[in-house]
Amino acid sequence: MCAFSINSALMFRFLKKKSGEQPGPADPEAAPAEAASAVESPSPSIEPADDSHAAPASWRARLGGSALARGLGGLFSRAPEIDESLLEEIETTLLTSDVGVAATETVLADLRTGLERREFADAGQLLQRMRGVLVALLRPIEGPLHVNRARKPFVLLTVGVNGVGKTTTIGKLARRYADERYRVMLAAGDTFRAAAVQQLQTWGERNDVPVVAQGQGADSAAVIFGALQAAKARDVDLLIADTAGRLHTQAGLMDELAKVKRVLAKLDDSAPHEVLLVIDGTTGQNAVNQVRQFSRAVGVTGLVITKLDGTAKGGVVFALAREFQIPIRFVGLGEKVHDLRAFDADAFVDAMLPQQLNG
Repeated sequence: MCAFSINSALMFRFLKKKSGEQPGPADPEAAPAEAASAVESPSPSIEPADDSHAAPASWRARLGGSALARGLGGLFSRAPEIDESLLEEIETTLLTSDVGVAATETVLADLRTGLERREFADAGQLLQRMRGVLVALLRPIEGPLHVNRARKPFVLLTVGVNGVGKTTTIGKLARRYADERYRVMLAAGDTFRAAAVQQLQTWGERNDVPVVAQGQGADSAAVIFGALQAAKARDVDLLIADTAGRLHTQAGLMDELAKVKRVLAKLDDSAPHEVLLVIDGTTGQNAVNQVRQFSRAVGVTGLVITKLDGTAKGGVVFALAREFQIPIRFVGLGEKVHDLRAFDADAFVDAMLPQQLNG
């Protein structure tokens, strides 16, 4: 076996073809450089599973175990009286499921109006009304990601704190768009974690997608700058760049991400074309703070909410929708490649509400 991994060798051969080309400098802001070189990395201890032929589970199967779905299911399984006490129980369920105060107040205000006007003959009608309010909360942020082939390469910068599933999300996105016949390249910009680089290279090898990487501790902006140069040279449609999720201080992380944006603008003043913030759905209301901080630093244009199938309470999606007008591009409903789903407001709400709502 050759010294380089399959994916690293692919990038290495390409870079060697360009005469006199050298890796980017430590500080690309000081002097823009040529493409970053790929380096040998050992295989990660955990490789992404090859589950491309697995049938995706239903939204209800994935989300039915959330605290919100279980709480509402319990309330309406006993044919409750349609009165103020029921509304108080609904309020408690929403609040304890991370829906947030503002979104909960929106739902309860509408239901109280209906109750006062005697518009609910039974629990089914109240649920129908509740469904309408919840879908209305989510509809404005139901925004699929459109990769514009005219902006070649379309630069997708992914950001988020460590542990949210950012690198795995990038691997799944690479598979999605490669399957749609986009020419995809990955940039291993999370140079503070060796495992992140290794994991991304494994995703690249599995999906036959090139990865631009340097060693651990390399300048993240330099790696991503070099990747954009390489993507331009290779006529790539989509460049997906990973970034660090933690530095020594939170301010240091945000400064580093802002630097990445400035460096990209040296080659393409419209890049990045999408700043995708990945959020762990199990973090609850802390997700709101993350959106606020990353939006202030790098101008988030889309969200991915992961791990909604696990211990997530489920309601944070409504809290984010109520406070921010940032589209939710994808949600993670499991570990498989096809469990990264384009966000669907109707499917999400229906999975959270009791079965009787849908007949």
